[in-house]
Amino acid sequence: MMKAPPLLPEEIFQRVLRLARFDGLSIVIAASVCAVLAAATGDPIGAGIGVLVAGAGALELHGVTLLRHSDARGMTWLINSQYLIMVGMLGYCALRLAYPQLEPLHATVTAEMKQQLEVIGWSVDQFIELVYRMTYLAVSLVTVLYQGGMAIYYARRREAVTAALTEG
Repeated sequence: MMKAPPLLPEEIFQRVLRLARFDGLSIVIAASVCAVLAAATGDPIGAGIGVLVAGAGALELHGVTLLRHSDARGMTWLINSQYLIMVGMLGYCALRLAYPQLEPLHATVTAEMKQQLEVIGWSVDQFIELVYRMTYLAVSLVTVLYQGGMAIYYARRREAVTAALTEG
């Protein structure tokens, strides 16, 4: 079976632009919604982190704009925005793990769940703490994998994007 020929730098450039625009817009929208919801519930730290992450998404969009104007520095903006998102999210997760807020979660435990927990010998507090910690650890892991993967994706395509910009 024949291998497909490698992509031309121009095609790689267009793919990077499409992905970065989609990723940046998605992050700006999701983080902005989270910031507003956190502010509405009286969580200033969550709101601040949401604004920070939304700002990092805007930096990614700025990188896209630079690339569209044939400025190869846009790749640096794309890569660094991923690291800023990662730092913001990991900082938020670390803060939530260091200072857990478990009390609001007690209302989510139903009578049936309490019975099932009693059967296995767990208290409601143990269950809530486990779910809380696992949630923030999972968010941390997904953040490292996704944002780290995006940074690597952009870094590996920097040369092709630069070639496409100098050819065009």
